[in-house]
Parts: sequence; C-alpha cells; structure tokens
Amino acid sequence: MFGFKKWRRKRLSKAEFPKEWLSIIERNVGYYNLLSGADRKELQRHIQIFIGEKHFEGCRGLKITDEMRVTIAAQACILLLHRKTDYYPGLSSILVYPQAYVAWRAEHEAAGVVAEGPEVRLGESWHRGAIVLSWDDVRRGAADISDGQNIVFHEFAHQLDSSAGKGDGTEVLRQRSNYIAWARVLQKDYEKLRRAVGRNQRTLLSGYGATNPAEFFAVATECFFERPKEMEKLHPELYNELKMFYHQDPARL
Repeated sequence: MFGFKKWRRKRLSKAEFPKEWLSIIERNVGYYNLLSGADRKELQRHIQIFIGEKHFEGCRGLKITDEMRVTIAAQACILLLHRKTDYYPGLSSILVYPQAYVAWRAEHEAAGVVAEGPEVRLGESWHRGAIVLSWDDVRRGAADISDGQNIVFHEFAHQLDSSAGKGDGTEVLRQRSNYIAWARVLQKDYEKLRRAVGRNQRTLLSGYGATNPAEFFAVATECFFERPKEMEKLHPELYNELKMFYHQDPARL
C-alpha cells in the first residue's frame, strides 16, 4: 500500500502542471507571486499530489470547480514547503460552502455547563476526516496577503497541529530541548494575548487566538505568513519558532 502511494505521488508530481491551474494561482493567490522560482515549482508538485489525493465536495448546492480546488490546494500546500510531509494524512475531504455557514455549537464551560446554540462560521477543521471552508472567505483571504487573516492557513494549521502533536499547538519535536523552547514561547505569547484581549487592547494577533492554545497556533500561523515583518518585530521569539517549524522566513520575501 505504501509503495503504491509513493509511486502514485511520484507520477502525479511529474505530470506537467496545467496552464489553467497556473493562471488560477497567479490570479487568486497573492502569496504565490512572492515565492522564488524554486519554491513555485515545489508548490506546484505539492498541489498536484494534494488535488490527486483529497476529495472536494460542494455544500448547499455549490458546484466544485478547478478554481476552487486549485485556490484551496495552493494555500494549503504553502504550509508544506521545505518540509518532509505526508500531505495532511488525517484529512480526506474538503467541504466547501458558498459563503459563511451556520453550525451547531456545543462547548463545555466551567462547572460542567454546556453552552449550545447556532454559530456562524467561516471554516472548521475536524481532527480526523474533513475541513470545512467558506468559498467567499477563501477567495478573500487569498487575495489580501497583508491583513493577517487567511481561513485556509488557519484551518490547515489545525490539521498540522492535530496530526503532528496533541492538537494544542505543542508539536511533538524530535529533540526535547526544541519541544521545551516551542512550548515555552507559545505559552508565553498565548498568555500575553489573553491578557491584552481581557484589557481590550489592540493586538497584532487576532483576539480569537486567546480562545485556547490550538486557536492561538492557527492565528499565529496566519500572522506569520501574512504579516511577518510586524510579527518578527513584536513577537520575535514566536516568529523564530514558527520559522523553524515551517522552514520558511516570509519576512525576507
């Protein structure tokens, strides 16, 4: 089974990259145009494998198009550049809504209280099986590469987190010393954000990151790729840890 998967990925990555797909990326994914020629070629190989392995499904009557597949895949695969990857192994399906959608929320709060009710969402990531995205917000996030908000980066960061570690932003690293530094920096900046949000202070990182460590990691990933120079200045240790995690340095692009 593993041998077949390896053979299939090699075949997919060696196929000629469709010109129509390239036009979609250049038009829709602003971040792509910042990359070096070598990174663009690597990204194209990743996109071909990703699209070949993942199932896309439209929701609420939406018909899936190549534009949707390629725009989503390109952003998801930006997170995989320069890394040894198994292409989000826990993920099989990407469900796409036309716009923001309503989902039922059930959250356990203090003293065993469960808060339930409808909630408007732009996307969500399930630990095993699927990611859900709003196409309107996918396009908006891909087009503006400097607002610090990108729903694809956010939800696929959750996939990396849950597949590589505990799903709480503390990836299991090979060297214990690296793990300790990673956990210390994330925890410190997470608590800093929580205090700032509690005081209604303006922050570079989205206040949604104060929800829990997993959301903090996803929000930090958005900021790392979209507002890297500001993050490097205001959160230098966090920036450095993410630079090592992603093997990329977007502040230098």
